[in-house]
Amino acid sequence: MKLRKGDTVVVINGKDKGKEGEIKQVMPDANKVVVIGVNIAKRHTIRRNEKQQSEIKEIEMPIAASNVMLVHKGKVTRIGFKTDAKGNKVRIARRTGDEV
Repeated sequence: MKLRKGDTVVVINGKDKGKEGEIKQVMPDANKVVVIGVNIAKRHTIRRNEKQQSEIKEIEMPIAASNVMLVHKGKVTRIGFKTDAKGNKVRIARRTGDEV
């Protein structure tokens, strides 16, 4: 997976199209990512004891990695890989060729 935790992405498809946020969690096996402030779902919690309250929590749900695109220097771009002078594999922005 080319996306990593902490990357800034924009949603390119779905109900939250156009929203921008930071990746909170990456799930490479399921090919999904959790983006802060995107794909919010409400979950009801039940009171389990006398001290706890019942409430409705808003949590971020996973979104398909194909529905988000990396933002680099204010523009959306695809991600590629290249080896640097030391032989390390680094991510590059396809639009500009800069390291991400």
